[in-house]
Amino acid sequence: MTSKERMMTALHLEKPDRLPVSVHQWQGYHLDTYLGGVTPLEAFRKFGMDAAVQYFADMGQFWLVDADYSKFSTPEWRDEVKVVSSDPDNRVNHHVIHTPGGDLTYKTAGDRKTTWITEYLIKHDEDIELIRKYMPVPMLDLEPLNRIYDEVGDDGIVRGFVWGDQAGCWQHAACLMDVSELILRTFDRPDWVHRLLQILLEKKLRFVEGMNGAKFDLIETGGGSSSSTVISPGIHHEFCLPYDRRLHDALHGLGFKITYHTCGGTNGIEDSILSNGADATETLAPPSIGGNQEPWQVKEKIGGRIALIGGMDQHSVLTDGSPEAIAAQVRLLFERVGADGGYILSCADHFFDTPPENIAVYADAARECTY
Repeated sequence: MTSKERMMTALHLEKPDRLPVSVHQWQGYHLDTYLGGVTPLEAFRKFGMDAAVQYFADMGQFWLVDADYSKFSTPEWRDEVKVVSSDPDNRVNHHVIHTPGGDLTYKTAGDRKTTWITEYLIKHDEDIELIRKYMPVPMLDLEPLNRIYDEVGDDGIVRGFVWGDQAGCWQHAACLMDVSELILRTFDRPDWVHRLLQILLEKKLRFVEGMNGAKFDLIETGGGSSSSTVISPGIHHEFCLPYDRRLHDALHGLGFKITYHTCGGTNGIEDSILSNGADATETLAPPSIGGNQEPWQVKEKIGGRIALIGGMDQHSVLTDGSPEAIAAQVRLLFERVGADGGYILSCADHFFDTPPENIAVYADAARECTY
C-alpha cells in the first residue's frame, strides 16, 4: 500500500497492510533546530512515516504573531498592529481593529515555539455584534492547496481546517474570550453564549461553501477547549454538539472526512463525539500527557464506530524515553488500540525538542507492526 492508501484505509475503519504512523503537525521550531529547516513533507519522508501535511493558508488565524494581518483586513475590519517586540524569543503585538461600529483590541505574544493571546478580543457583550457584522471570512484559494496536494501525492494525506482561529465554534470562542469566563457564561448568560456560537457557525458555514472542490483528505474540527479536561460533558453536549453537528453535516455534504480534536479529554463525551458525525477522533492523549483516559479505553468504548488517531506520549516517552521504551509503547498501542484496524498512530500533540533518533525509533517500530 502507499501511505495515502494506508491512512485512508484506517480512516474507513479497515485494516491496512501495516500500522500507519505519523505526527500531529511538525513544528517550525523543531524542523529548523533539529532537521536543517526541511519542510514537513520532507521530514515525513526522511523518517519513512505516513505524511499528514497540514494546510494553514487562508484559514483566518489572525492571532498568530507572524500572520499577514493585511490579508485579513477589509475596509470594515481594519487590523492595525503595533509590533512592540520583534525579538524571536519575545514577540509582542498589540492590535486595534477599526470597524464602522467601533474599535476592538487584542494582544498576542510568542516565541520561537508557539504563540499565545495576552488580551482577548471580546471585552463587552455587544462586541459580538461587531464580530457578526464586520469580521471578514476569506475565500479559500484552491490553487496553492491543490499544488500541495499534488506534491504530497501517494506519500500521505493533506489535512485542513475550517476558517477561524480554531475550527470548532466553541474552541474559536475560547480564542476570543477567556475560556473560564466563557464557561461561567454558560450558566449566567447561556443565550449570549449560544448567540456567539451561532455567529461563528454562520461564518464557518460560509467558508465551507467555498471549500467545494478543495483537495483535502481530512478536515480537523473541535479543539482542546471542547475536551472533558476543560468543560463538563453537559456543557459539551449543549454548547459544542449542536454546532459541531451542523458544521460536520456541511463538510460531509462536500465529501470531506472529519477528525474531531479533543486532545486527550474524551472521558464522558464519547457519545457526543459519535453523535456529531465525525469520522475520526484525536489525539487520544494519555493521562501521562494530560488526558483523562488511556487510548485503549477510548478504543473499548467507541472503537469500530469511529477511527482513532494519536495515542503516543510525545514528551515522557518519545522525547525522554529510551529506544526500548519507545518501541514498547508503539507495540502496546498497536496491540491494544490498533489491532482491529481503524487506527493511525500519531503523537498526542506537538513536540519541540525531541531527538531525531527517537523519532526514527518510533517510525521504525511502527513499520514493524503489520496486519
